[in-house]
Amino acid sequence: MKSAIELAMSRFDQEGPVTKVSDDQKRRLAEIDSEITAKIAEKKVFLNGEIAKAGNDREAKDSLQRQLSSELARLEEKREDKKSKIRKESSKG
Repeated sequence: MKSAIELAMSRFDQEGPVTKVSDDQKRRLAEIDSEITAKIAEKKVFLNGEIAKAGNDREAKDSLQRQLSSELARLEEKREDKKSKIRKESSKG
C-alpha cells in the first residue's frame, strides 16, 4: 500500500514536467487575474443591482441570475484561456 506522499508524487509525475515561469510571465498572469477579477466584480455589482430592482418578479430575477452565472463562467474561462497561453510560452522557450 502506497503512502499519501507516494500517491501524491505519482499523480504529480503523471501531470507532466513542471515548467518554469519567468518574472515577466508572472507579472502578466497577475495582470490577467487583476483584470478579470475587476470585470467579475463589475458584473456582480451591476447584475445584483438589477436583481434587486426586479423586486417580486421571480421570472426576471431567475433570468438575471442565469445571466450572472453565465457571465461569471465566461469570464473565468477567458481568464484560464489567457493564462494558459502565457504558460505555454514557457514550454516553447
